[in-house]
Amino acid sequence: MNKTKRRRLEAAGWKVGAAADFLGLSKEETAFVEMKLSLSRNLKKRRQAKRLTQSQVAKVIGSSQSRVAKMEAADPEVSIDLLLRSLLALGATRKQLAKIIGEPARRSAA
Repeated sequence: MNKTKRRRLEAAGWKVGAAADFLGLSKEETAFVEMKLSLSRNLKKRRQAKRLTQSQVAKVIGSSQSRVAKMEAADPEVSIDLLLRSLLALGATRKQLAKIIGEPARRSAA
C-alpha cells in the first residue's frame, strides 16, 4: 500500500496492518501460511507453464480435479505434503522446492 493511501486511511480512523496482525498469528503460523501460499502459487504456475489442465494434473498425481483446484487455492484441507508431492510429480527438483519454500511473502499492491 502506498504511503499516501495509508496516511489517508489512518487519518480517517482506520487501523492499517498485516493479515497476520488481524488474525493474531504467531511468527511460526505466519511462516507456515506463507509457505503454503508459495507452494500453491507455484503449483498453479508450473501447471500453466506445462499447459496442463487441472484434470490432467489430477491424473498425474492420482487425485481429482476439484482437489487440484483446492491445492491451487491453498485450501486449509490441503496438506503441505500433498503440495510437495504434486510439485515433484510435475518435475520440480528438491532445490526448486527449497527456493519456493524460502520465497518471501508477496504483499498485495492495494
